[in-house]
Amino acid sequence: MSPRSISRISVLFLVLALAAVLAFAACKDDKKKTGTTPSVSPTSAAIDISGVPELADGTLTAGSDIAYAPFEFYQEGTQTEDGLDVDIAKAMAEVLGVNVKFVNSPFDTIRDALNTNEFDIVISAMTINPEREKEVDFVPYLRVGTGILVPAGNPKGIQGLEDLCGLTVAVQLGTIQETMIDDQNAKCDKAIEKVTYDTNPLAVQDLRTAGADANLSDYPVALLDAQESSGELDVVDTQITPDPYGIAVRKGSTELKTALTEALQAVRDSGKYEAILTKWDLSSTALP
Repeated sequence: MSPRSISRISVLFLVLALAAVLAFAACKDDKKKTGTTPSVSPTSAAIDISGVPELADGTLTAGSDIAYAPFEFYQEGTQTEDGLDVDIAKAMAEVLGVNVKFVNSPFDTIRDALNTNEFDIVISAMTINPEREKEVDFVPYLRVGTGILVPAGNPKGIQGLEDLCGLTVAVQLGTIQETMIDDQNAKCDKAIEKVTYDTNPLAVQDLRTAGADANLSDYPVALLDAQESSGELDVVDTQITPDPYGIAVRKGSTELKTALTEALQAVRDSGKYEAILTKWDLSSTALP
């Protein structure tokens, strides 16, 4: 082969090599553009869960009393969980790079079930208070008060807890509203007759059938119950004692609590936290 032929082959080889380099660079650039596409959820690599024993199986198991719309409920006619708490848990699990599984559990025994390892966390519209903090640790995620649900037109003129003295009030067992009634009874000349139910819908039904004069529940729940009552019920305007909701974890689950705290912050930073609250018309419950 002549020197000129060798030269031509060398030039051709260089041209082909340069084309390959440019094609590879273009391919890398395309991948970079794909990788920077805005996403509402950070990647799971942002949070290290290798030291979190509860997540070693790739699943975050969440206990919840799934009868408390709009926070947790089953879509009508299904066993599909829905609600604000469900969306928050799913968003956090996505950040952590794990699946989420919900376990329906009665609210009045849900902390006991957590402490006997029936699930990893509780996310169930649970208000943080000193008594509960003795049993479990919390990651705060919302701030919500109590609402008073009454018959349409508010015939008893109820505006606050003091107006419940001498009346019958239906509440869900194990809630802070049950404790509110007990505390208020210490101040009443005529005691409140407290009627408790396993679920809040049963307590609301007692009110609708005139068995009770009022129902206490978390304000967004009372508001939704009024909106869905076909005009039979109203919610008193005053929201009582707004306090933080918390995701409960077992005492000693330090690594899990840290991971959840980081995941919630990542969801907030991504914009999805506010998007979820807006979806459920509960932007006013956002943490500061």
